[in-house]
Amino acid sequence: MSSYAQEVRSQPELWRQASALATTATHHLPPHGARLAVAGCGTSLFIADAFAQLREGRGHGETDALVPTADRVTRAYEAVLALSRSGTTTEVTNWLEAQAPALDRYALVGVAGTPVARAAPNPLVLDFADERSIVQTRFATSTLALLRASLGEDVLPLADGAEAVLAKGAPFDAGRFDHFVFLGEGFASALSQEAALKMRETTGAWTEAYLASEYRHGPVSAATSRTLVWVLGQVPAHVLDHVRESDATVWTTGEDPMVELVRVHLQAEVEAAHRGRDVDNPPLLSRSVILS
Repeated sequence: MSSYAQEVRSQPELWRQASALATTATHHLPPHGARLAVAGCGTSLFIADAFAQLREGRGHGETDALVPTADRVTRAYEAVLALSRSGTTTEVTNWLEAQAPALDRYALVGVAGTPVARAAPNPLVLDFADERSIVQTRFATSTLALLRASLGEDVLPLADGAEAVLAKGAPFDAGRFDHFVFLGEGFASALSQEAALKMRETTGAWTEAYLASEYRHGPVSAATSRTLVWVLGQVPAHVLDHVRESDATVWTTGEDPMVELVRVHLQAEVEAAHRGRDVDNPPLLSRSVILS
């Protein structure tokens, strides 16, 4: 079994660990009410975006997700949070180190003692969720589980839901589709981007992701019988009604988007095997982007 496969299947138990950790790690996390900027690269950026939408939407303070190499901190933030599995990503390290001394700096990483961890006074280390596979799965979802729990959400039912998904396996036979479109609303729009990235990294397939209501504004024109439109969470019925006018297949369960992402992980696994891809070592990718 690949490292990816093992890590995907470990997610429910790690979500439970993350939930328990959230109750004892409040001093490692930005306080409720603080104006917060959250930054990450790749998968971590999408998790940052999901958290930002959830945190602000639940009234815990203005929260923005930022790209470290593109977005400057120009608003009057009171705290910054960096997300990095490896803790070594150059852009994230530089971003965190460059923040004004007056800002409270936080970091959530997979490895202690790394540059990102050292750039924050009191980093939170999720080493139990670190991974061998280059492709991120459990670290990202465990991070989001912890952050959701820190907002007062009960993530234990989500862990149960993920176990049920894992028991059922991938929903489609591999090779049926060569075009994957992921749709979501709210924080699920961020996870739809992550779902598309997972399918893209593992399989090399044509993948897209959209805020669901935007899909009708042009992209739906590319839908064919080889297209799978995969919904994370709930989306407006008119969007799916329109998609069904094409030959595309629509998959929607209404489950929590984080649980649905686990199902995407399973489908990506079988699609990668069908294409003869090494799911642990996708071409041109490494565990961390370190710039000289």
